[in-house]
Amino acid sequence: MIKKIVSFAKINLFLYVISRRKDGYHTLYSLMTQIDLCDDIYIDFSPKEISTVCDHPEVPEDESNLAYKAAVLFYHFLKTKKSKEKKGLSIEIIKKIPPGRGLGGGSSNAAAVLTALNDYYKAPFSKAELMKMGLDLGADVPFFIFGGPAIARGVGEILEKVLNLRPYYLVLCDPGVVASTAIVYKNIDFRLTANQKYNMYTGLNEPLRGQEFDIRHEMHNDLEESACRLYPAIKEVKEEMTVLLQRKVFMSGSGSSLFALFSARENARKGFERLLNEWAGSKRKIFLSSFN
Repeated sequence: MIKKIVSFAKINLFLYVISRRKDGYHTLYSLMTQIDLCDDIYIDFSPKEISTVCDHPEVPEDESNLAYKAAVLFYHFLKTKKSKEKKGLSIEIIKKIPPGRGLGGGSSNAAAVLTALNDYYKAPFSKAELMKMGLDLGADVPFFIFGGPAIARGVGEILEKVLNLRPYYLVLCDPGVVASTAIVYKNIDFRLTANQKYNMYTGLNEPLRGQEFDIRHEMHNDLEESACRLYPAIKEVKEEMTVLLQRKVFMSGSGSSLFALFSARENARKGFERLLNEWAGSKRKIFLSSFN
């Protein structure tokens, strides 16, 4: 039996780094939403062993692949249910989400595999149990299992759904730079972060409740300064996008992907085409996407 599933990317609409923990992780306050850019994953449940293949050269196909790790982890916990089912599968990932660019592609793949396996075995685990399981793989994995726009706290595992987020189209750019999450976090200058503004919104913010919420005035990323300082190409692309699109541009996660929001699809398409024409032949990749 082969099952096709989709694995969506995410963007951080705002991201505040609150503090560095003793274990080296950081506490966050972030609003994340899935966008319609996605990988295609094909799972074959007939093999006796676990294997992973991917068409992208930057994605490992061995035991370090997060989708592979997700399958191993699921079967480990399935043993606690005393299941006698055969435990193996092959995973084929068709990559459309640029890896290592702050869009959560690996975490999304892991969450998709956990969810698909849970469905295949007739839901031995609740969504909360799957989210707890996913946290062992990465801080963003619970978000993708949770589904929908959400405020993330802690290291990303404490999630609260955000209702009525106003939908937008976005022009997204992969500048061709892999930003190391660990290095970007390590080099944060806390004197330059916006914790004061964050303190205004702990709660969950009243602006995120009730009526349709327009995120444009609340967008921010505490990791942007560190990433741009460490990887000047990110700053260069951001400045060019700002001029070419005539609007504010933001970074997702720890980078390096950059995006700008548009209310109208036609305006987003024009911006997308402008970047395509301006950067033809470069290693920069442009995507037209949306969230709703």
